[in-house]
Amino acid sequence: MSNQPIRVAVTGAAGQISYSLLFRIASGDLFGPNQPVILHLLEVDIPEILEKLKGTVMEIEDCAFPLLKGIVATGNMDVGFKDVNWALFVGAAPRKAGMERKDLLGANGKIFVGQGKALEKNAAADVRALVVGNPCNTNALILMNNARNIPRDRFFAMTRLDENRAKAQLAQKASVDITNVSNLAIWGNHSATMYPDFFNARIGTRPVPDVIGHKEWLEKDFINTVQQRGAAIIKARGLSSAASAANAAIDTVRSLVNPTPNGDWTSVAVHSDGSYGIEKGLMFSYPIRSTGKGWSIVQDVPLNEFSRAKIAVTENELKEEKALVSDLIPK
Repeated sequence: MSNQPIRVAVTGAAGQISYSLLFRIASGDLFGPNQPVILHLLEVDIPEILEKLKGTVMEIEDCAFPLLKGIVATGNMDVGFKDVNWALFVGAAPRKAGMERKDLLGANGKIFVGQGKALEKNAAADVRALVVGNPCNTNALILMNNARNIPRDRFFAMTRLDENRAKAQLAQKASVDITNVSNLAIWGNHSATMYPDFFNARIGTRPVPDVIGHKEWLEKDFINTVQQRGAAIIKARGLSSAASAANAAIDTVRSLVNPTPNGDWTSVAVHSDGSYGIEKGLMFSYPIRSTGKGWSIVQDVPLNEFSRAKIAVTENELKEEKALVSDLIPK
């Protein structure tokens, strides 16, 4: 890491997830204890929301973080994305009661069209973008396609929360420490169709099905629990999973800027190159490995019929979403 500050933009900076995220970025959790940062906090240009953001800025200032070298808080996208090296797209329109998926996609899509253009125009030459705000795969697809001068391998959508949730369930079921669970791939969309691939996951050195012999639990309860975890948290807490989402965003960036441990992989949605027969151009979650400088999709992961059927369902959902926002993707 350089001693030049890394500029990190966070959209939806006055929101719940950002409140769990910003203090950790400023403290050095994202890029390590020796890397200074400058925060670019972007919100919609509405006086009461910018006032709320001002309160968050005051709290960040009051933490006196040694690594924090500046804060830019703004409702202007050109200012918010100026010279940023990383952009974390946390802000997204929430789904309201009675809202169809198409309505949510459309509402968010328009936001990501504007943000894509502003990112392309203003960001640093090395910018990388992670979309957290849901529906994150398709929001990232719109963002990427409205910032065509930025290489496509710089855009990511977050499925690390699903990976973390899946690892936690497997560790609990097998009564092992979470650090013993590895190679857990999330395939597809960050939605209720995503597929947590337990067949290729490992507990210690052994495949998960060899350790957890309960086939029905793995194929039904485990997958359902991971797919529905966000809804279960809203039901229990009355609020969405903000702190775990913020934590997963930090995990994602750290996994991209540091080399992947030998033999392991991590999950993030990236621009599909056609690997595993997935339609090219979708933002699709794959197992990936990072060198710290770049990343690649892990090839030759064995997929049985059960896995292929699950992956087809999540791919079809992403194709449907892409069709619903086709008017927001420049030809």
